[in-house]
This record gives sequence, structure tokens and C-alpha cells, in this order.
Amino acid sequence: MEQTKKLMMTFKTSADKNISLSIDNPRDDINETEIKTAMDLVVSKNIFAPNGEDIVEAVKAKVVITDTTPYDLEL
Repeated sequence: MEQTKKLMMTFKTSADKNISLSIDNPRDDINETEIKTAMDLVVSKNIFAPNGEDIVEAVKAKVVITDTTPYDLEL
């Protein structure tokens, strides 16, 4: 079984749409304060412009862990 982990961050754009940015393999000891600080930095520096829209607000964040079990179908 293979396990993957991502930090999913959701932001609101100037067009009032939600967009998500993800970070693969975040540290195991990452905390809410660090995530909030990083998200606030993305908003304040305005370095991303999805579809030409500004990111104006941090909305939510979560760590998603996925277990994948591959199967060999050649029997």
C-alpha cells in the first residue's frame, strides 16, 4: 500500500471563486499557525493570479492522506 500526503489550501479570488493550492508531503509536525502564516503570505504577496484574478483571502486548509493499493490484474 502506498500512502501520499498533501496540504490543501483553499483561497478566494477577486472574482469570488475558490481555488486550491496543494503542497506534497508537508512536514508531519506542521501546525495551524505555520499554515495560516504561509497562506497569509500568499495573499499579501499576490504572487499567483489564477485566470488573471487576484487571491484575496485565505479560506481553509487541510491535510489529506490517501492510501493507494495497486492490484496486478495479470493472474
